[in-house]
Amino acid sequence: MLPCFAPDGAATLPLLAASPGSLAAVLATLPEASRRFASAAGFSAKSGETLLLPGADGLAGALVGLGEGGSVLAAFASAAASLPEASAWHLEGVAEAEAATLGWALGAYRYGRFKPGRMPPRLALGPGQGFARLEAEAVWATRDLINHPANLLGPAELAEAVAEVGRVAGARVTLTEGDRLAEAYPAVAMVGRGSARPPVVAELAWSGAGPDAPLVALCGKGVCFDTGGYDLKPPAAMLRMKKDMGGAAVALGVARLVMQAGLPVRLRLLVGAVENAIGAHAMRPLDVVRTRKGVTVEIGNTDAEGRLVLCDLLADADAENPAILLDFATLTGAARVALGPDLVALFANDDALAADLLAAGTEAEDPLWRLPLWQPYRAWLEKGPAELANVAGNTHAGAVVAALFLERFISPGTPWAHLDLYAWNDHARPGRAEGGEATGLRAVFRMLRRRFPPA
Repeated sequence: MLPCFAPDGAATLPLLAASPGSLAAVLATLPEASRRFASAAGFSAKSGETLLLPGADGLAGALVGLGEGGSVLAAFASAAASLPEASAWHLEGVAEAEAATLGWALGAYRYGRFKPGRMPPRLALGPGQGFARLEAEAVWATRDLINHPANLLGPAELAEAVAEVGRVAGARVTLTEGDRLAEAYPAVAMVGRGSARPPVVAELAWSGAGPDAPLVALCGKGVCFDTGGYDLKPPAAMLRMKKDMGGAAVALGVARLVMQAGLPVRLRLLVGAVENAIGAHAMRPLDVVRTRKGVTVEIGNTDAEGRLVLCDLLADADAENPAILLDFATLTGAARVALGPDLVALFANDDALAADLLAAGTEAEDPLWRLPLWQPYRAWLEKGPAELANVAGNTHAGAVVAALFLERFISPGTPWAHLDLYAWNDHARPGRAEGGEATGLRAVFRMLRRRFPPA
């Protein structure tokens, strides 16, 4: 149980929500003394505004402002950050209990591994809040993984995180390392060979709905630290590269939710856990690798390593004929230039899948924005001595070009979507603590819940 949720049977106070339009009706349900106090305090139900209501023995409850047409999730995220430490509450008369609960948990999160922090207020869980609790737990775990410093989270530790989620869910987990990795995932091995911490591919397979259920395949870029390799990043660009495994962390969070929710699918998760370092054995510019699919790739830039990790994983996952294939990666700075930190750049070869993801992202307040797989740009990757280059050799459309590179490893009939995400909050906002972020996780899970509703 997350520390922001109250244990069963705990004594709790009522937490009421109001918009400016509903404020009078909500106040009418309160004792006269509380109504007078709210009026005297100037409570106007602005989004994120909270007001503690006094009672004979201390607190009698609290009001949360929703704003006019505002976000319930954001309002309760603000409440979790502002209500008294370790206080305990229950929702009273809140129509959108699931959104309120999730917002509360998102607002209460802090990364506390190395220094003590504020004990969050606690919210009692009731009917209709179960999925919110599961999503909150997945988001907290994802944020924690991304926030861990790279000296404590290398390829082996990331693979162990996959294994632990698999053990809890009763899934089969396989780790591919060493000589076997070089044979099965040669591009992954090439990316990771410069590091003293060897690369590993972690595979999780779950058949909760039986062998005939549709297969959902997830692939995650797990670059635990990215120096850029011999095409070395400048210090400012390297500063946050512990988050370059954010795609793997989000993919693992989605997998966790699929299994916990019991969606009627089979699940396969592939995480390429590597470190892109400089060393005697590191890949060099203009090296050539023959990938798992057999396609030869010239390394035009060693800092475009994420697509090399993903291409082997995608070829493996695609060979199983999945009903849906999704990949997650902190792949390009170009996506951030185009869309900023909050919007996930979505590429898809299937319009229905893209539409479902976009709708789910809007509803979950975890937005995505579709960019095109503009086929004429594929020619930019088809010059040189190999069948493909990992970069275009120009500065144009970097996110599109990276997606086109990945598409080369997908069969035409496989419904596939690529999520190029940031996985980080540069500054704190309601429900978004500064640091690692599970960008796209809730959108993808909502889409999967819609397509494969649990019994």
